[in-house]
Amino acid sequence: MVDYGTALALILREAAPFAVERRTLAEAGGLVLAEAVVADADLPPFDNSAMDGFALRAEGKAVAAGAEFEVAGAQVAGDEAARADGGAWEIMTGARMPEGLDSVVPVERVEVLARDGKGRPARIRLSADVQPGDNVRLRGQDVERGTTVLQPGRPVDSAAVMVLASLGVDSVAVRRRPRVAVLNTGRELVDDPRRPLASGEIRNSNGPFVSARVDAAGAELVLRETVTDEPADFLAALARALAAGADVVLSTGAVSMGRHDFVPDALRGIGADIRFHKVAIRPGRPLLFARLAGGQLYFGLPGNPASAAVGLRFFAEAALRALTGLAPERPLRMPLAAPWRKRAELRFHLKGRVELADGALRARVLHGQESFKVQPLLVANAWIVVPAESMALEAGDMVDVYAPGHAEGLKIEEVMQ
Repeated sequence: MVDYGTALALILREAAPFAVERRTLAEAGGLVLAEAVVADADLPPFDNSAMDGFALRAEGKAVAAGAEFEVAGAQVAGDEAARADGGAWEIMTGARMPEGLDSVVPVERVEVLARDGKGRPARIRLSADVQPGDNVRLRGQDVERGTTVLQPGRPVDSAAVMVLASLGVDSVAVRRRPRVAVLNTGRELVDDPRRPLASGEIRNSNGPFVSARVDAAGAELVLRETVTDEPADFLAALARALAAGADVVLSTGAVSMGRHDFVPDALRGIGADIRFHKVAIRPGRPLLFARLAGGQLYFGLPGNPASAAVGLRFFAEAALRALTGLAPERPLRMPLAAPWRKRAELRFHLKGRVELADGALRARVLHGQESFKVQPLLVANAWIVVPAESMALEAGDMVDVYAPGHAEGLKIEEVMQ
């Protein structure tokens, strides 16, 4: 049995990032940048108006209310550069500032004194002072040419897409999604929710749960199967998973010490290199990690739902993160809401809830920590981690807190409830 740190180091040593490839912006959503993005243009690309109003020349000093101007021209969004030789120009939001003008007064702070034959303003009077530079968005004020706007390891999320599209970036260097297969072992498992259970049978909850978590982690599910406790059936399903292109295989069940826990021997029989089997954690101690003969990563998760959830969240998802080039995850630190004790010197991963109380966040350990219980996962919005050496914690002691999945954050609306 290895400790958590050793197990994670062995996993990350095997989870080398995928090769870099270029994808169009439309294809890159959700992937992770492999190279920095440097702006090759200014944003905005030209000085423009932040308001519908009138552009003026302040010449470094305020223009007082009551000043009157002839309206010499007009500029709307999309118009080419124009030069103003004096007076005021009617201007719309986003329109390029006429050369020679440097400030904009909003339309609601202007009195129109006269209009031309087409009803357009011909002469105006200011109803408020105008300071130099008012309501003008300067070239490069948002992003200057040559600025590094995105660093490697940043997911291409909606905010990144907006910045890249604004700069006219049409493709980026990324790493592809990991392809994952899920195999659930156990002759007692029933996949069809409409079929009545026979004596000794249970519904397969791990399969749908792990598959949903794989998708939330930004990976691609290429196969999910439920197999019996026969090694031949398992190996046939594993062969189908590899044929489907899986980079990572996740199985649940058959990794403990029982007579039907066949996965370790079955893997050795096909030349897999088992890097560890059992980790000093709770729940999920029987966790197995191996590299298959073809280089694929294999995680044997225990069959109890909470044990499978911990093995997936803190070990398999760490590998998925590394394969895509994301930096190692860092937990939040916050005080514990109530005292908590443990009886085994193991690293505990606890179903928890982050709460807001008296203006501060705190983490509460939930009831129902038994590894077979699934209902507490509905209430939990975080994982609370207690290191092996900490046997007793008091209210206010600081603990590590993780979001439900590595690609997720704590849900603020749940914290506020």
